[in-house]
Amino acid sequence: MEYNEQKQERVILAGVHRGMRDALWDTTEESIHELGELVKTAGGIVVGEMIQNKADLESATYMGEGKLDELKIAIETLNADMVVFDDELSPVQMRNISDFLEIKVLDRSMLILDIFAMRAKSGEGKLQVELAQLKYRLPRLRGFGVEMSRTGAGIGTRGPGETRLESDRRHIRRRISALEEEIKELKKHRGLIRDRRKKDGVITAALVGYTNAGKSTLLNTLTDAQVFAEDKLFATLDPTSRAITLDDNRKILLVDTVGFIRKLPHHLIEAFKSTLEESVVADVLLHVIDASGEEMDNQITVVEQVLSDIGAVGKPVVAVFNKCDRLEDYPITNLKSDKCVYISAKHRTNIDKLIEAIADTAPGKKQKVKACIPYSAGSLVNELHENQKVISEEYGENGTVMELMVDAQMYDKIREYIL
Repeated sequence: MEYNEQKQERVILAGVHRGMRDALWDTTEESIHELGELVKTAGGIVVGEMIQNKADLESATYMGEGKLDELKIAIETLNADMVVFDDELSPVQMRNISDFLEIKVLDRSMLILDIFAMRAKSGEGKLQVELAQLKYRLPRLRGFGVEMSRTGAGIGTRGPGETRLESDRRHIRRRISALEEEIKELKKHRGLIRDRRKKDGVITAALVGYTNAGKSTLLNTLTDAQVFAEDKLFATLDPTSRAITLDDNRKILLVDTVGFIRKLPHHLIEAFKSTLEESVVADVLLHVIDASGEEMDNQITVVEQVLSDIGAVGKPVVAVFNKCDRLEDYPITNLKSDKCVYISAKHRTNIDKLIEAIADTAPGKKQKVKACIPYSAGSLVNELHENQKVISEEYGENGTVMELMVDAQMYDKIREYIL
């Protein structure tokens, strides 16, 4: 039986509110709400929430034994199948909580890794997810408890499988080393592709943004890429590249990237570094933002922080405020960008303005000129046809009269012939 045909697992969310507001991660309530969306994406149903108000996390039990007693009662009352904690649990916390609750226990990182395992379709994506899962779970093998040791379907069991995880640690470490070597080779191959693009003068624009901001829908709208898009977190995972041709004949390669999220597991960032590097080497970043979301400003902050962490800074940025069909007024934000465009990718609203913004921001912008190329410079006419956009052409008394869109380098080359 397929997983999606099975009964939905009933999940209780648990977190600790530490009485402070972090500029990057929002309040506990907002983070818990997003955790619920992650559970929904993984195929579960949220039946309850429990938040502990505590200045510091308990090193042994995360939220304290008293609160765990309440949580155990809630599990029985609500007939829950599992508990998902909003923070990353240490190996000791995972073991103690699992033993005490006697139920399947996941933390936020495990849940995100499980969703990535479900969404990865390409060979590279599956390797990256398995590596991240093995590195994360290795020190926590004793903490999974009886419930997590069972093989079979369900949230938290996708990926390498618990049977493999319960084998000896040396085998797991060998598997990690093998995966790292495979990903290293894939990284080399990806690097060669990037070098070829650069050599061929291909301009790249990376679509970055918070998960579910609409990057894949936008890529489909711009290029008819037919990438799977759904109103769920991490609906698509594997990167997709498609080219568009601007009005001045420049070709732009649009590269979709994995969506960002609060508390993105460190091992996942490391495993997907070769994919995230698309943002680092891109000529332009298209920061796609869900303008209709209440958490817009905080999500912008998360994306900017992750981009800074991976070294994708100092690049031209086009801020693409998506889903504006749901708004009465355009949002105001302190986002730093070279261009701002307000669109609806789903309804194709202002897509022409977005393309104009890409054209203005991407390197190699061309300008319209009229030139008379002497007949003695026939090779130059051929070069113009090959590399620039020819709008019109006619044969005059002194040479070929051409109306053109040319880049700065070609402009200098034909300067003396410009009319």
